[in-house]
Formats: sequence, C-alpha cells, structure tokens
Amino acid sequence: MTAAAHVATSSSLSILRQLEWRVRHAVENVLSGEYRSAFRGRGMEFDQVVKYEFGDDIRDIDWNVTARLGEPYRKKFVEEREITFLVLFEDTPSLQFGSGEQTKREALLELAGLVMMLGAVNRDRVGFVHAAPGGYTFREPVRGRGQIMHAAASLIGAPPPILAAQGGHPAEIPWRLLAKAAPKHSILIWLGDFAPRTPPDGWTVLRRRYQTMGFRVEDPWERALPVGERFAAYDPLAGRLVTLEGSAAERAAHASWRAARQQAWQDLFPDPLSRLDCGTDQNRLDALVRFFHQRLRAAH
Repeated sequence: MTAAAHVATSSSLSILRQLEWRVRHAVENVLSGEYRSAFRGRGMEFDQVVKYEFGDDIRDIDWNVTARLGEPYRKKFVEEREITFLVLFEDTPSLQFGSGEQTKREALLELAGLVMMLGAVNRDRVGFVHAAPGGYTFREPVRGRGQIMHAAASLIGAPPPILAAQGGHPAEIPWRLLAKAAPKHSILIWLGDFAPRTPPDGWTVLRRRYQTMGFRVEDPWERALPVGERFAAYDPLAGRLVTLEGSAAERAAHASWRAARQQAWQDLFPDPLSRLDCGTDQNRLDALVRFFHQRLRAAH
C-alpha cells in the first residue's frame, strides 16, 4: 500500500467509526427491531405451502396452488438468520456537483457508508460494487465488523472519476456479475445520480432475484434553480464554470430535464417504498430512518 493510499484508508476508517457510532445509536434508540421487520417478505426463506387462514397476509397467497386445488393456500416463510446487502455505487462525474458545502458524491458516499455500517451492526453480510467510467471494483459480501469496515473504507476512499477524461462515458456496471454476486432474496441497493435512461438489460431479472432499492442524493439547485437573473455554476461534465442567465428558456429546460429524470427514476423503481431521495442539505441518517419507518408501516 502506498503512503497516499494508507492516508486515504486511515481517513476513511475515521469517518466510518463516526458513522458507526451514529448507526448504533439509531439502532438502539430509534429503529430497535424495526430494521428487520422492514424487509419482511424478502430476505425470508420459503418453507412450504399451507392452507390460508383468516388473518393471514393475502400477499403470501400462492395463486397457482390456489387455482389448482380450488381453495386458498399461502406460502409460508421462515426468517433467514442474516440479511445480505449488496451495495452498487455508480460513480459518475455528475456526482461531483455541489452548490453548498458538500458535493453529491460526498453525501452519497456517506449514505453508502451508513448502509454498510447498519449491516455490520446487525451482523449481516455486506458487499459492494464500485462502478466508474474506467471500470469497476467488486468486494463479495462478508460478515463481521472488521471486514465490513475495511470494505466500506475502500469504497469511501476510492478516487473520483477524472472529469476531463471520463465526462462523456457511463459507469461500467457489471450486470452479469451482479446477478450472481449474492444469494437469492438479498437486498441490492443501487446508489447513483440516475440521469435519464432506459432500464438496463437484465434489470428485470435482477428485480426478480433481489429486493432492489434505489438511493440518490439531490442538490438544492437540481430541485429548483436559484432565484435571480444571473449566476455561475461548475459543470463537472464539461469541467468548467458555466453562466446561466436565469431566462425563461433555461428554467423550462431545467424543468423538462427534471421531469425526464424523475420518470426514469420511477421506471427503475416503480414502488415508492423502494426509492430513497435525500438532499445534500439534509441529514442522511434521518432520511434512512424515515425510509425504514415508511417500509415498516406499509408492511402492517
């Protein structure tokens, strides 16, 4: 390991220890047992088919067996002893935009670190894929605080894409590898900028194999352009400052881009409870806790 890499790893581990303390506090005082309950129905192991009884969850009905036997039957599940998280971090130059104290990349990496620390605190297995325009890094799911901590440190400490060289190229996401990287019913959390796009080939297969969720971070200027006539912003894709006049045409173009981006986001994750939106000006752990609470309320 080079001196620079050692410094980066040490810095990342220091950040992660702070995140771990915050996660432990949330698990013990806010989330409690809700963490696992929020994933009921997925991350569960199929056991057998049994007769449906009044009060059973209708979502568990096996319609094929019900149609064949002429009376309602449901699938019975037993909880797996652990959950496997697979974190996909799509690292694109557009994430290096930031109108405030933090770039979107810094905020999204913090969110990824919180997810990985949550898995470590709850003794689950956690792995990741870091996909960038120049290639990808894969760490298979592991168990144990130390191993997950070092895996998360390598993700957080990964250098950002080179803007000038990679600005026009998408991240190389290894979809075939992802389809085999974790056991069936694992949780795949895709973190990225989610620019307007069509769903990638194989996404439907991944959604059937895993419980898929999308996490993204938005800058306030992406939600609404600043009020005023003229302002400058750094464009990470072009690698330069650009000046916007605040004209009606520019604001209309921004609104059109935002609508297309939102539609693509919803096409990838149709279930609102599978999407987490968080601003760079918002507390990421609070957003994660709200996300789990919403899922828990929907499960009951």
